[in-house]
Amino acid sequence: MQHGPAVRRRKLGEELRALRDRSGLTSGEAARIVGWHQSKISRIETGRSGVKPEDIRLLLDAYGDLVGPQQRALLEALSVSAAGPTSGGHGSGRRQWWHDYRGLLPQEYRDFISLEAGARSARTVELSVVPGLLQTPQYARAVTRAALGGLPEPKVDALVDVRLARQAVLRADPPLELSAVLDEAVLRRQIGGPGVMAEQLRHLAEITELPQVRLQVLPFSVGGHLGLTGPFVIFSFTNIADLDVVVLDHLTSSLYLERKEDLEAYGAAFRTIQAHALTPQDSRELIGTLAEDA
Repeated sequence: MQHGPAVRRRKLGEELRALRDRSGLTSGEAARIVGWHQSKISRIETGRSGVKPEDIRLLLDAYGDLVGPQQRALLEALSVSAAGPTSGGHGSGRRQWWHDYRGLLPQEYRDFISLEAGARSARTVELSVVPGLLQTPQYARAVTRAALGGLPEPKVDALVDVRLARQAVLRADPPLELSAVLDEAVLRRQIGGPGVMAEQLRHLAEITELPQVRLQVLPFSVGGHLGLTGPFVIFSFTNIADLDVVVLDHLTSSLYLERKEDLEAYGAAFRTIQAHALTPQDSRELIGTLAEDA
């Protein structure tokens, strides 16, 4: 089983193969220079295997002066986020908590959690439900039951535990910086019933007091808006914009976008949606009013 975000491995592999091609080396020649078997080069370049930062340095040295300091730093950082928990993932080499749920969580969800845990910031637009990082236990349970009807209660319990464990990133050191824009429908949809929603709304009002959380509501009065095409999350990473990734969720899969033009389009869309939303203070007041009326 491969650990770490597959999207990171694929991107890293593509970059390394392009560099090798530019250097004029075959995969066999590159393998001989660094003392590996050719199959290891192939696995790395196709994204089937992670690679340690020290191995990245060996490869980049083999490719000579093609790699400048900035690109070298980018590729080494990318290797950290692509590597597994036993090969330097997230810079620690420790097994990450979500791997204990590998029998329950699909690889794509583990990839998402890994990106979330390693990100400096996240920008998200949500149309239907409160983002997982801001959910209360009972709201998370109601959402899980609704989305995965018929799931045995022990699995529901485990998925809720995962959802709550993810929220630790908001109080880590340093914490994840979260900017979220919620359609007003998110606040008015009675998921779990009035009592659950009232608790959830109070929690949203409280959590916006955290300096690392910026929450805005996009009111119905705005009418049509860019976010209607679907929810999305943009993850950004410390000091290296080229590692940003957009995640789009579908019913049975997730799509990861990393092309520069995609990142620019979704970044611009988020700024436009954010500009049409209520201010954080006005959003907090609306949420508080809805909580009182729930």
